[in-house]
Amino acid sequence: MNILKSVENAISGLLEGAFGRVFRSEVRPVELARKLAREMDAHREVSVSRTYAPNEYSVWLSPQDRARYEEVEDDVIDELGAYLLEHARQEDLVLATPPRITFHTDERLALGEFGISAQLTRAADRSGASRRGNATGSARGALSEAGAARAPATGGGETMIWSGSERVRGPLLEAREARANAVLVRSDGRREPLPAGGATIGRSRECEIVVDDPGVSRKHVEIRHAREGWLVEDLGSTNGSTVNGAPLRAPHVLANGDEIEMGSTALRFEER
Repeated sequence: MNILKSVENAISGLLEGAFGRVFRSEVRPVELARKLAREMDAHREVSVSRTYAPNEYSVWLSPQDRARYEEVEDDVIDELGAYLLEHARQEDLVLATPPRITFHTDERLALGEFGISAQLTRAADRSGASRRGNATGSARGALSEAGAARAPATGGGETMIWSGSERVRGPLLEAREARANAVLVRSDGRREPLPAGGATIGRSRECEIVVDDPGVSRKHVEIRHAREGWLVEDLGSTNGSTVNGAPLRAPHVLANGDEIEMGSTALRFEER
């Protein structure tokens, strides 16, 4: 086995074992590590002779999940930074600085849900920034100053949301559905209750219903309740939307069983 892969597996094992025992039911460090690596791959920037990867990561947790990390947060951040550094080495990605990871709390996230945003910044952009959450000293020594000086800078990326524990999230969604008079059913059978005030759907964590689909815009469609019933409207998305296969060019009154498609995502509307 490739030596770097062996090291990466060892770090993954540590995250799964030592820290994983502290988080048996909610968002676990190994889940964070895998999704952080996924965001690193998704937001790489190709230069003339190098491929740069994001070096700044924000992890958003629900208040309950964040509280569980309180005693070991710094240790988990160090291990996550080391994991990302090994992943970058194996994929031949250049980092402007050692990976910097910060944890945040978002009241809108449910237990078992978490969000990650990735950003590529120059070393100079971080002057005066807090050192909390940096990778370990050995990781810092592995990066060249030349690489940091020539790294491009990009703006912040959107935050992707995942559920770290479907068995925890399930009962929460069931409770929400009991109070809702309409739901959206995903192709895998998962049910997303529609709030009384309506919902925006897209990749952004600001949406009430978040869709992990690269073909979906940050805020893709809106569903709202009006006098004539539930309306769906495209919010100027890049790839457009359809209802039952027909392009969605104006607000459309939804009927029970209508299928909304955006990117490769299909949502079936069901009304009680």
